Amino acid sequence: MNAETPQAVELNLPQAFLLLATNDTTGKPEVPVFALRTTVAGAILAELDLIGAIELQGRRVRATGITPTTDLRRELEVISGKSRLHSPKSWVSMLEGRAEVQHVYDGMVSAGIVEHVGEKHLGRFRAVRYPEKNHAPEAALLERIHKALSGAPSELEVPERMTPVDASVAGAPDAGTPVAKTDSRAANARTIVLIALLQAAGMLGKLFPDADLTRADELAKDYWPTHAVEDELRMIRLAEQEAATL
Repeated sequence: MNAETPQAVELNLPQAFLLLATNDTTGKPEVPVFALRTTVAGAILAELDLIGAIELQGRRVRATGITPTTDLRRELEVISGKSRLHSPKSWVSMLEGRAEVQHVYDGMVSAGIVEHVGEKHLGRFRAVRYPEKNHAPEAALLERIHKALSGAPSELEVPERMTPVDASVAGAPDAGTPVAKTDSRAANARTIVLIALLQAAGMLGKLFPDADLTRADELAKDYWPTHAVEDELRMIRLAEQEAATL
């Protein structure tokens, strides 16, 4: 396997985002920890929506009752087990945390994509890093994103199975039934959603500084999980600004 033919590994959205948001050499996040955790939470929602396990019902998230094979079974059970429905932003708040990020990293460690490296400070504190071990999956992701950004803006549309932010159940066409996709269509849908997640986290411009990100910015606001990420990040930043003025 050489650098010109990166291995096509189908990572889930939390894994894909976290891989691109982590420095290959140092193994440290390229975005603030709060942004990393918040966007991973949004990526979990986006992945479960993409595979048909959850959907937006009005302004609340509900489990569809479909239980596809996924590494996010634990998160799906949490959503399914709630006695009342919650908004996307509420779910981002509930799912953002060190444990969720750790769970995603652990999956990539098991797959041999990154390695777990611990450092001791003052003999007690352990700083954990995840430097890259196999570059092929990231290279494949970057190639897909580059192709998507280089195409016509009209090609960057919210994929099927996704529900716009302002959609209601009455206006959604058979929203509870997943749309069958070929492998190429599924990969394209996942790439488009990944672009929206990277844009919401402020990472897309760092990875592709010369790209026109106008449509990506619109996409981040159009798709309900990334819209929830942007709302949560905005609230966190406002809280930090207020705290700094006290």
